[in-house]
Amino acid sequence: MNDSLLQMNTFFPNELMAIESIKQDNCTVHIKLRSRTHSCKCPECGYETTNYHGTYLRKVQDLPILGKTTRLSITAHEYICNNDACSKTTFVEDFDGFLSYYGRMTERCADFICTLAMETSCEGCARICRAMNLQISGDSVIRLLTKQYRVQPVVECGNIVGVDDFAFKKRHTYGTIIVDQSTHKPVAILDGRDGNSLKEWLKNNKHIKAVTRDRASAYSSAIQEVLPDAMQIADRFHLHQNLLEAIKNTVNAVLPVDIKIPKDYDMQKTNEKSVDGKKNALRCG
Repeated sequence: MNDSLLQMNTFFPNELMAIESIKQDNCTVHIKLRSRTHSCKCPECGYETTNYHGTYLRKVQDLPILGKTTRLSITAHEYICNNDACSKTTFVEDFDGFLSYYGRMTERCADFICTLAMETSCEGCARICRAMNLQISGDSVIRLLTKQYRVQPVVECGNIVGVDDFAFKKRHTYGTIIVDQSTHKPVAILDGRDGNSLKEWLKNNKHIKAVTRDRASAYSSAIQEVLPDAMQIADRFHLHQNLLEAIKNTVNAVLPVDIKIPKDYDMQKTNEKSVDGKKNALRCG
């Protein structure tokens, strides 16, 4: 038993928690752990304290072990913040990237689910996870992806960006995507395509010097209002669209809508010359 505990310790932050017991049944592996920490920083003010307020039991899910659901029962500490200027009286500890404050699963388990969801879909990810005995629903996958997105650091972009709309659900819900022209990577995804969300984003990124966009007047007005000195550039696709539209209008103005072809048209007579030496009137070339 001691050998198995020693091997399992390598899969957990050994300096932060210790394994007390391991039990298993036909479907689940139950691992009981105890916190080893003696101090913790307040998430509000960053003040480090060593005063315990008490302990509580956290039950979380980890990655499956040999196809079995893994449940962790962690006896964690609650600390008292000694900073009188801080609004927090007590706070719970985290485990340095292994488990967040209010997470129901370990960070490595959440990262695996998010990666799988990005490669498949939320419902497809949930079905695969259930086949692996990792218990999660499609709605929980969506909430997990949203949480991961919100905690990501703000991506900085260059002086030139591209703006275009896309459909979350065609003919129902649309959004706006902003791409850095130097890296060709998305830097922001905004709700709606009416220009209001773009205005708010531009207010926080006034270093933008040029914007490539489509022909939507909402984007044009938003850019002109917030960044009047920024150059607005029509992208290649919409330049092609403008050219094709101009050619179509020109052709329609010169040529008739329909050209009538006689029913008694004879291909042989078109090559015969008339009496006066001219070609047939139907083939005057």
